[in-house]
Amino acid sequence: MTANSNAARLGETKSLSKSAQLRAMLESPELEFIMEAHNGISAKIVEEAGFKGIWASGLTVSAALGVRDNNEASWTQVLEVLEYMSDAASIPILVDGDTGYGNFNNVRRVVRKLCQRDIAGVCIEDKLFPKTNSFIGDGQPLADIDEFCGKIKAGKDSQTDPDFCLVARIEALISGWGMDEALRRAEAYHGAGADAILIHSKKTTGEEILEFKKEWGDRCPVVIVPTTYWETPTQEYRDANMSLIIWANHNLRVAISAMRDVSAQIMRDQSLINVENNVTTVKEIFQLQGNEELEEAEKRYLPQNEADMSAIVLAASRGEALGELTEDRPKCMVDVRGQPLLHRLSASLREGGIRDITVVRGYKKDVINLASIRTIDNDMFSSTGEVASLACTMDYLNGPCVVAYGDILFRQYILDRLRDAEGDIVIAVDALWAERSSDQADWVRDLVACDKPFSPGYLDDESVNMTWMGHEADKKEVHGEWIGLAKLSEDGAAVVRQKLNEMKKDGSLQQASMIDLLSALVQDGQDVKVIYVAGHWLDVDNPTDLAKACEFL
Repeated sequence: MTANSNAARLGETKSLSKSAQLRAMLESPELEFIMEAHNGISAKIVEEAGFKGIWASGLTVSAALGVRDNNEASWTQVLEVLEYMSDAASIPILVDGDTGYGNFNNVRRVVRKLCQRDIAGVCIEDKLFPKTNSFIGDGQPLADIDEFCGKIKAGKDSQTDPDFCLVARIEALISGWGMDEALRRAEAYHGAGADAILIHSKKTTGEEILEFKKEWGDRCPVVIVPTTYWETPTQEYRDANMSLIIWANHNLRVAISAMRDVSAQIMRDQSLINVENNVTTVKEIFQLQGNEELEEAEKRYLPQNEADMSAIVLAASRGEALGELTEDRPKCMVDVRGQPLLHRLSASLREGGIRDITVVRGYKKDVINLASIRTIDNDMFSSTGEVASLACTMDYLNGPCVVAYGDILFRQYILDRLRDAEGDIVIAVDALWAERSSDQADWVRDLVACDKPFSPGYLDDESVNMTWMGHEADKKEVHGEWIGLAKLSEDGAAVVRQKLNEMKKDGSLQQASMIDLLSALVQDGQDVKVIYVAGHWLDVDNPTDLAKACEFL
């Protein structure tokens, strides 16, 4: 299946309820994967990584609470954790429900409560309550088959969501009861109404699991957890027509390793000097916590200062030079060190006090879905230029505002200086443009000539105006490179709107670039002010640029 069809199928799946999404994964003809999470923020990280589902592991939820995986955390305490996880993520959660937290009556109540909290499914195992983790000891007693079938029936009869999934986990192999017993239990649990079978093993290879699947066939979906037999190639499970693989505990395990290392480092150094540059920034925590949504809500519900600056981001293009990376997403949504480029740009704008952000979408527009932005669509993106995208925002092109390309990164001080600069139309120009490498990443450059060159001691309050902009010129005539960032005052925005209307009438708007627009304004006698910057920015046009962006961050 191609990247495009994968993306389309994912989009279709995301329109379903969470429980229907999980059911679709279990019934999919392809092998699917879900990843462990144990609290709200790890659930967000799993979704951010691209997984279509979450495994709420009993082991890791218990460990995160500081207790043993022996039902020491009550089911109501686990339910509270699950509620935070469900609120944090839009993808389905399959809960490790241990033995069902008691008899059939406990299972009934648990299932009703899970449905109320939009949890997609529960997995219950055929051991005795209180449970002991499967990897402790050499063998554990199993539940009576008829009694466990009663739990399954009780759970299915109690679900209020028709797509809620109940997975029956078979412990016969891991407890040493043999293959025949595992198959006997699978048949009974399937007959009792289980939506899928989870067959568990603690062997170091997948042979036992694959043998079970060969004997069981395709009577219902089969789920596996290759924690101990991780060296067996995933393709073998795909070839065996397994339905779902659970990566069961690695987020917690890596978190423990990282926390131990950083705590020991700080204890040794009595300083943060050796850790601060190697850990997640506080700003990234804020992003995971959803501060963007709160800012959007503040705009809706709190009084707004009419003089607040807005931003327009032009992000309609694919970015074909990035090749396969943009087959299923526009350039602005390509991942840069764990976050889409547009996320980082909008975060820089918000850090500069700009909360009203309008993004012009085009190619693969549905992928651009940040909660804290307004989107406008240029559905003619493939046959129009940048100015046509800007014209789509005419209703929001009011000053003061910033206009930015959707593929740039820059240091925060550049935006601060641009905001503070005097002038109705102001652009940021890199005076050190010639020091940038001349490889393929720099083939197309927005070169600028000014009435005053950059010189040591340059101050922002000096009056510097653009006299020319284009892609090619004698190096001696060029004073810098426009970085794709401009500011318009209220009057400047009015001038631009008027020019856009003129270009629309004379037929030049559809194919015009921002270079054409700014050059036309200068020819009309409009001052286009320049603030010089000294590097500290980049645009992302191709894989080389992408590597530089990772270094830049």
